[in-house]
Amino acid sequence: MGAPIVVHRPSASRGRRVTAGGEILGLAHDDHDLVEFLRRAGLPDAERILDDPSWVEWRGGWAHQYEAA
Repeated sequence: MGAPIVVHRPSASRGRRVTAGGEILGLAHDDHDLVEFLRRAGLPDAERILDDPSWVEWRGGWAHQYEAA
C-alpha cells in the first residue's frame, strides 16, 4: 500500500491537490496550506512528515514545488 497522503502534480493555474485516503483535503499553494490541511485531518505534527515517503507521496513534480514547470 502507498503513502496515505498524496500531493498531486502542480496544476496549470498553480497549486497542488492534496488527498488523504482518497478524500480531497484541498488545493495547496505552499507548504503552509499543506500543513494546515493535514492538521485539520488530525495530524498535529504534519510539518514533520512532509518529507517522509511512508506518509506523503509527491506526484508529478518536485516536493515543495507548487507551480507547474
